[in-house]
Amino acid sequence: MRTRPLKVALLGCGVVGSEVARIMTTHADDLAARIGAPVELAGVAVRRTGKAREGIDPALVTTDATALVKRGDIDVVVEVIGGIEPARTLITTAFEHGASVVSANKALLAQDGAALHAAAEANGKDLYYEAAVAGAIPLIRPLRESLAGDKVNRVLGIVNGTTNFILDKMDSTGAGYQEALDEATALGYAEADPTADVEGFDAAAKAAILAGIAFHTRVRLDDVYREGMTEVTAADFRSAREMGCTIKLLAICERSKDGTSVTARVHPAMIPLSHPLASVRGAYNAVFVESDAAGQLMFYGPGAGGSPTASAVLGDLVAVCRNRLSGATGPGESAYADLTVSPMGDVVTRYHISLDVADKPGVLAQVATVFAEHGVSIDTVRQQGKDGEASLVVVTHRASDASLSGTVEALRKLDTVRGVASIMRVEGE
Repeated sequence: MRTRPLKVALLGCGVVGSEVARIMTTHADDLAARIGAPVELAGVAVRRTGKAREGIDPALVTTDATALVKRGDIDVVVEVIGGIEPARTLITTAFEHGASVVSANKALLAQDGAALHAAAEANGKDLYYEAAVAGAIPLIRPLRESLAGDKVNRVLGIVNGTTNFILDKMDSTGAGYQEALDEATALGYAEADPTADVEGFDAAAKAAILAGIAFHTRVRLDDVYREGMTEVTAADFRSAREMGCTIKLLAICERSKDGTSVTARVHPAMIPLSHPLASVRGAYNAVFVESDAAGQLMFYGPGAGGSPTASAVLGDLVAVCRNRLSGATGPGESAYADLTVSPMGDVVTRYHISLDVADKPGVLAQVATVFAEHGVSIDTVRQQGKDGEASLVVVTHRASDASLSGTVEALRKLDTVRGVASIMRVEGE
């Protein structure tokens, strides 16, 4: 074993960063044995000094992150500060000054992953980011290494624990959205401002990363269709149960049947109770991968939190340090396929549409005619009426998002349709 330690700079010392530092200290002997050399925490960059940080020598703490990554003797920079800047500049500066990088920054990777990979390659360094998607769940490495010889066709998953907790609570207790959100906040599962989670921004960034790796194609955050879950109601869950389904906020990345294009999207969807993702409860994450040779694979576990995320960071740190010792680098960006990223309008799926209509003869015929005129085939219809008003639930066969949008626009123009109560996709069949 080499006795000279590999030096690690830590950018950020919050919930995740402090756990990374703790594990590096408490598991130092094991890490050294697995890597083939000791690892030494050489500096910790924070926004403000003066705060006591258990297990970290105050002499290592600095507010000058730029100077830390420019030192030249740093072997690996671990970035867990998040956001776009200064993280982007710090990472590229680290590459330029001889360090490889381990990051948990999903937003930055989804927006500028190609540029970061290019900077790593130009400087002969590693960029690893297992912790950017689904916390402790090993997912990035299986996709870009274990399945490198296979053809991945679909990645379908629950990649945000906050939203899964809220939807699970609504399903299991009958609670409304706000009530479930309040409980998630009280328990620490939701941030004070939950927008990034409940509006799907967090999941969309993860979908962009997963799609890029799975399909060997550059997929940016702007390419991902995003729809939040704030409009999901208790009535939607009742409808889902009547269909033998539940509702999840899903990240879905798909290769087209002809293999020439891909799509990436995040939105609430009904999935059958028989699907493995339907049983994912609480704040857990799970990702379902479908490929030609391996078939169906499911990855499940805690998707957030200090210790789970730190576990993924440390796994990357070990891999990068091993590469450092051997003088090699791990897999970089693979975008050779360069497939077209299709818009949401091209996506084909089933739909569950709930309409408020007048309770009188001929309404169903009018609605059915509109669906037929737009080329959308109806699978089932359920109608309930009372005192001149009725609820009409239509479940379609597979149709494109564009054709369904045209159908709904035409339905709104019917005198007998009082309103469109909800529209939800049906996935996982």
